[in-house]
Amino acid sequence: MANQGNDVPESWDDAPDDTSAAGGDTSAVTGSFAKFNVNAMEFVPSWGAAAAVTPAAAPVPAVPKPAAAAPAKVATTAKSAPPADAAKKSFDPVKKDGPKKEAPKKEPVPAAPKEAAEPESAGLDDELVEEEDAQPVRKAPIKKFDDGPRKEHLNIVFIGHVDAGKSTIGGHLLLQTGGVDKRTMEKNERDAKEAGRESWYLSWALDTNPEERDKGKTVEVGRSCFETSKKNFTILDAPGHKSYVQNMVEGASQADIGILVISARKGEFETGFERGGQTREHALLAKTTGVKQLVVVINKMDDPTVMWSEERYNECRDKLTPYLKQVGYNMKTDVVFMPLSGYTGANLKDPLEKSICPFYDGPSLLGYLDGLPPFPRSSDGPLRVPILGRFKEMGTVVTGKVESGSIRRGDQMLMMPNRIPVEAIQIWSDESEVDVAMGGDNVRVKLKGVEEDDVQAGFVLCDPVSPCTTGKIFDAQVAILEHKNILCAGYSAIMHMNALQEPVTISKIICLLDRRTGKLDKTDKANVLPKFIKPGQLGIIRFECADGVICMDVDTSQLSKFTLRDEGKTVGFGKIVKIIQ
Repeated sequence: MANQGNDVPESWDDAPDDTSAAGGDTSAVTGSFAKFNVNAMEFVPSWGAAAAVTPAAAPVPAVPKPAAAAPAKVATTAKSAPPADAAKKSFDPVKKDGPKKEAPKKEPVPAAPKEAAEPESAGLDDELVEEEDAQPVRKAPIKKFDDGPRKEHLNIVFIGHVDAGKSTIGGHLLLQTGGVDKRTMEKNERDAKEAGRESWYLSWALDTNPEERDKGKTVEVGRSCFETSKKNFTILDAPGHKSYVQNMVEGASQADIGILVISARKGEFETGFERGGQTREHALLAKTTGVKQLVVVINKMDDPTVMWSEERYNECRDKLTPYLKQVGYNMKTDVVFMPLSGYTGANLKDPLEKSICPFYDGPSLLGYLDGLPPFPRSSDGPLRVPILGRFKEMGTVVTGKVESGSIRRGDQMLMMPNRIPVEAIQIWSDESEVDVAMGGDNVRVKLKGVEEDDVQAGFVLCDPVSPCTTGKIFDAQVAILEHKNILCAGYSAIMHMNALQEPVTISKIICLLDRRTGKLDKTDKANVLPKFIKPGQLGIIRFECADGVICMDVDTSQLSKFTLRDEGKTVGFGKIVKIIQ
């Protein structure tokens, strides 16, 4: 580096031999320089160290020419500096005290190019690194529903016998509404063709794990969502095989509307509706878990054995109607029938053409769902969120449906029945992070104050001021459906309530009720404290939980309605009317 106004050499090799210009006796300095190791490391001026700290080049100070007294002053400065920086801080390696020693010889180090040793580029690189590190991480926008009106949210569950076409209808509905992109469906179609399952590609939009795709059977509740101009929908694809009824109950407990899928193909409808088929049991479980509206779709009407036959459609409808009445549905207000084809998409989004189905003039499936009146929601009541599952993802996350009240980010809650205080630090609804979730929303909530191992399916997030009740002994109004024997005190079964599966035992049969009126006939003394109850009867029964206390709430249907199952069959269903202990 050139020095302005000073003849300071850039290295010792360029230093002039004539030192007479300094004046006076310079023999001491000359002797010291003669013993100096010229093969030492490259000389770095002191202003170069300052330049490494700041990117801007510091002004070059004026250095006086060496004089007779200069070595002593320079040596004093070198003594006060740290030993590691002595070569950068001083021109003279001679110490103030002690004999002069020759500097230890070092291996020759090739001098690096001047441009490579410039500290300015390093300083600029450090600034660039700091700027890259300082860039904020972009996150998805958080929805704030308080800013204006929001679309109504509805949960629909596909139920029915295995192979009725539930997943195919759900996948085609997603394709027609934009819930899944065409590229994904094209990939599913290629993969299904390679696997020899070409007609299954639509169902793979909801059947995502390898086991389901290999067997062609839904095992877990598939979940996806789509929206129209009026409503937001969440699709719940429940399994139809009898081995996975507990998963079907979990899916139906989250739903507002049930879509009972019936196969019109000859032989398949009869298999599903006969005793042991899942058509009957799914319709019953949907009613007991709180599904208020039921849409019965007669699927596979395009099958060669059917060909949109009105006779076959009426046959399926007429056989189902008496059973649905027996379950408890009002056929005029709660149930609607419609024909469709899940594979071709006929009557899913667009109404049927008369040339295809001349006997049906009703709405399409999506048109009917979009035109339903708003469902009553209990957003003003105390918070009730039955927990369906939990997992660990940078903290404890629970899944469930807001049955009552609302939940906001930062809310303090109480987890029952263990009475653990928790805080909601993040909330998701339909894969979108939100600030608030209202009644009817399916949510995922990240909790603070509880570990994953302390949470179980069936626990309930509650308002700390008004928590839900808990108990071990309760009275319930129960209707017994089918069982090979009579039921008496000491009989045990599995109670399914929401995602809770609890072994219970009958401790007492309090009374028998009239099935038509639901009231006690006091004139018949045999109805009070009977010794047994048999299939087809309705009664008040006292149960005791085998594994401890559970969450119950007489005023919340999802925490009071239950089903009894034994040996893989539904024995009865009921509702809790009184909590004893």
